[in-house]
Amino acid sequence: MLIQMVAIHVKQGHVDEFLDAFRINYEGTRREPGNLRFDVLRNPEDDHSFVIYEVFKSAEALDEHRKTAHYLECVRRIDPIITGPRTKTFYNVEMADFLTA
Repeated sequence: MLIQMVAIHVKQGHVDEFLDAFRINYEGTRREPGNLRFDVLRNPEDDHSFVIYEVFKSAEALDEHRKTAHYLECVRRIDPIITGPRTKTFYNVEMADFLTA
């Protein structure tokens, strides 16, 4: 199991556009057989700051995710409206019975 957390900061005036574009990725990813969880989190103190919490069965499942049409379309749409590169942090799961139950 692999967890990826992606930090994204959206340019002023583009949050609705970001959410519309990211819904494509959210809905598609949740249907992927290798995805266990996919949450879009918004910072309550900065409504232009998001963290995407993703749990995949394996690194290979994450690699397959990055090839999907919904992921590529989302990236194409959001790249012009974010303030800088998306930052990614990866985590290995040590205790997660709740995810596989």
